[in-house]
Amino acid sequence: MTNRTFTMIKPDAVENGHIGAILEKVTSAGFKIVALKYTQLSRRDAEAFYAIHKERPFFGELVQFMTRGPIVSAILEKDNAVDDFRALIGTTNPAEAAEGTIRKLFATNISENAVHGSDSDENAAIEGAFHFSGREIY
Repeated sequence: MTNRTFTMIKPDAVENGHIGAILEKVTSAGFKIVALKYTQLSRRDAEAFYAIHKERPFFGELVQFMTRGPIVSAILEKDNAVDDFRALIGTTNPAEAAEGTIRKLFATNISENAVHGSDSDENAAIEGAFHFSGREIY
């Protein structure tokens, strides 16, 4: 278990003006932001980042969604970071997410669910390295 995880505020939440409110929820929950970037994924980057889903029927729609506008990517630090962040964001489907979770508060639907959170320590390290060079992490 590590003390870092990776997140992205997805295009829907950026478009709806929720960056500040989401970052406030994250920091109020005790996470320290050790890397932060406002950027837009290229098609190639989105396809590479989500390559694990390449054979799934929703892959094309996912890539299109993730490239339609800017995102905010971040590496977060806290004890038990991955599990605590997954609890903070809530389930993928905001209709089923617990009250007060980020997805319950800010997601539109199961496809446009406001944020990404790493699902394991291993993926947190891989995803963080995908978006940030070592000199961008503090």
